[in-house]
Amino acid sequence: MAYHIRFSDAAGEHLASLAARDRATLLDRIGRQLTHQPTVETRNRKRMDPDRRMLIAAWELRVGDLRVYYAVAEKPEPVVVIVAVGIKVRERITIGGKDIKS
Repeated sequence: MAYHIRFSDAAGEHLASLAARDRATLLDRIGRQLTHQPTVETRNRKRMDPDRRMLIAAWELRVGDLRVYYAVAEKPEPVVVIVAVGIKVRERITIGGKDIKS
C-alpha cells in the first residue's frame, strides 16, 4: 500500500528556503523512505519522544543535517503529511529561521 505525500504550507516554505541540491536530495529521500511503511522505525526514521523533545510531529526522518517532521494518517486514505523541515547543527534545530531546542 503506497502512501500519498502531502506538505503543509509551512513545510513547503521550509523546503523552498533550502538550497536546490538539499531540496532535491530531501525530496528524493522522502519519496523513497515515506511512500511505503512510514511508521516502521529505521536507522534514519524514528518516532518522536514527546517527553524528551519539543514535539513538532509524531515522526522524524533524518537526511544528513536535514530533518523532516511528519505525521501519518491511515484513513480515509493512507497519507504522510510533512509538517516541518529543519536543519540540525549539533543540538540546535532551525525550522523556518527559528531555533528550536532539541
